[in-house]
Amino acid sequence: MARRRNKRKKNSMNGGLAMIGLTVMILFVAGTILADARDMRKQQEAYIQRELTLERQISDEEQRTELLNERKKYVTTKQYIEEVARDKLGLLNPDEVLLKEKED
Repeated sequence: MARRRNKRKKNSMNGGLAMIGLTVMILFVAGTILADARDMRKQQEAYIQRELTLERQISDEEQRTELLNERKKYVTTKQYIEEVARDKLGLLNPDEVLLKEKED
C-alpha cells in the first residue's frame, strides 16, 4: 500500500511539472506571436506611408507631364518661333524696324 501512495505522489508531481512546462511553452509562443504582430503593424504603417508618398509623386509627375505637353504644343507655334528668333538671335520680321535708345 505504501508503494501505491508513493507512485500516486510521483504521478501527481510529474503531472504538475508537465502542466507548468506546458504553461511556460504556451506563454513563450504567445509572446513570440505578440512580438511578431507588433513588428508587422510597424511594417504595415511604413508601407502605408510609402504608398502615400508614391501616390503623391505620381500625381506630381502627371501634372508635370501635362505642363510639358502644353509646352510642347507652344514650342511648335509661330509665336514661339518669332520670340526665340527676336530674343535669342536678334532677328526681325522684314516689315519691322529696330529702334535703339541713344546712349548719352
